[in-house]
Amino acid sequence: MSDVTRAEMAVVACAELFRGDGEILASPMGLIPSLGARLARMTFEPDLLLSDGEAFLVADGRVEGWQPFRKVLDTVVPHGKRHVVMGANQIDRHGNQNISAIGAHSRPAKQLLGMRGAPGNTVNHRTSYWVPRHSRRVFVDEVDTVCGVGFERARKAGGERFHDLHRVVTNLGVLALRPDGIRLLSVHPGVSVDDVVENTTFEIDTSDVTVTRLPTPDELHLLREVLDPESLRDKEVR
Repeated sequence: MSDVTRAEMAVVACAELFRGDGEILASPMGLIPSLGARLARMTFEPDLLLSDGEAFLVADGRVEGWQPFRKVLDTVVPHGKRHVVMGANQIDRHGNQNISAIGAHSRPAKQLLGMRGAPGNTVNHRTSYWVPRHSRRVFVDEVDTVCGVGFERARKAGGERFHDLHRVVTNLGVLALRPDGIRLLSVHPGVSVDDVVENTTFEIDTSDVTVTRLPTPDELHLLREVLDPESLRDKEVR
């Protein structure tokens, strides 16, 4: 399968984020994570619950349940029964994430999305991140504004019960978020460990790096013919 694109590798890596999650609410934000969650649901993780973002639980275009967002906030989010995949404008060595502002928060050089649900997500259930362009502008020594809560801040605040930072998938590879630092788990085919290191400001653990698996023929068929026949994925990751 030499024609597999980098975007398709990223979709499979995002699908793998949900392996073993079972019957929880998957909340992927963005095209590549959404394709990954749907691919996982259609193949190796059939019990995943996928929402339309408002009130319905859906599967392959069919409505299979009703769960308004207020109920999500009351009964799902605070009890560790959700796995969200968010974006990140900055991530630092401690696992803190920023989607709010670049520069001093009192007078930012660039205003971004704002805090949104990042603090509540990261202290209440499993959280992963998707970064379409792995660079030193994203992987920084210290984020300008803390939105997603890292390990040290969660520990100091006593918010560790459901604090579960999991993975970062990028266009270059997959990294594990850990209290003792960030570890490079795999590089996508065609990417070297040096490529990742050179595009990361801080030191990462590269002691045991594998190669991200390619999609199976069945996964590739589902992705190309069913989930994304217009190849929108390749516009996000070239």
